[in-house]
Amino acid sequence: MTIKVNRRLGRTGVPISPLTLGAMNFGRWQEEAESARIIHAALDAGVTAIDTADVYGQGASEEIVGRAIKDRRDDVFLATKFHGQIGEDPRHAGNSRHWILRAVEDSLRRLGTDHIDLYQAHRPDLHTDLLETLTTLDGLIRQGKIRYYGTSVFPAHQLVEAHWLADKHGLIAPHTEQSPYSLLVRGAEREVFPVTRRYGVGVVAYGPLAAGWLSGKYRIGGEQPPSARADQVPGRFDIASERNRRKLAAADALARLAEEHGLTLVDLAVAFALNHPAVSSVIIGPRTSEHLESYLKAADAELGDDLLDRIDEIVDPGTHFLERDTGRDTPSLRPEALRRGRTGEDSRP
Repeated sequence: MTIKVNRRLGRTGVPISPLTLGAMNFGRWQEEAESARIIHAALDAGVTAIDTADVYGQGASEEIVGRAIKDRRDDVFLATKFHGQIGEDPRHAGNSRHWILRAVEDSLRRLGTDHIDLYQAHRPDLHTDLLETLTTLDGLIRQGKIRYYGTSVFPAHQLVEAHWLADKHGLIAPHTEQSPYSLLVRGAEREVFPVTRRYGVGVVAYGPLAAGWLSGKYRIGGEQPPSARADQVPGRFDIASERNRRKLAAADALARLAEEHGLTLVDLAVAFALNHPAVSSVIIGPRTSEHLESYLKAADAELGDDLLDRIDEIVDPGTHFLERDTGRDTPSLRPEALRRGRTGEDSRP
């Protein structure tokens, strides 16, 4: 099965396939041979973009991707990220000029390429001035080491600030934003997507299956599905948890809705993420060839207005169930920011 390259990456004008192959599993939960098979099968099926990060497998994912695409580099729009800590040294992390200039060279070496098509700040860095990050990335574009740059899980106010700073200082502004977006995680619709559309930023959405909640395995009355993610963050996936009860009910209702329309829940989930006009491409993370086939099939599913209205009745637009699902660490929601009187540092009544 093949898919059409019928989209553009924001204002860049770069043609991109509706699905982007995510490489987070490579070198972590997937052996290299199976990873390479999936990479080549995806490219053969019309997928044009691969997204990885230096922190995935502490560089192993980039190395696997680099070896797999060695003879097909010109066919791949290659994206990677910086920010996460590499090794034990806390200086090997963040969005500072000091780290970015080293991180990009390490990624180029691991990927076996002379340029990165899309270089992304994996998360905001509260300790680094945003202008420093933008200036450094602007310089890498002018040097030819990267073609475009973007952000990932940046709140709307920082996206606006980035474009304001770029305009003020004559810099190239961010081209993309990578955001979690799914039937169960719709917070981006409220503020992030309006900002990206205003500035022509291409959204590369990740998590269309909501970390497995939309795989079809999470059903009312069913057993707790086994999951490597659930083992790491059990509270986020525990179906018996009070905080997940509404989420489970929504996942079950969406599965029933998909069945009513002759779709699998995967079909519904991927097609929904692709349906939003702000979204340029959706990242998929297949662990098997069968998973890849199901994603490719889902890319062709069409959702009518009546079906989309039914989805909105199950999950309100612009909402999410758990703050953890947004991928953000929001400083204003930390206890020390909410409970100023408990630190003893603020004597105001």
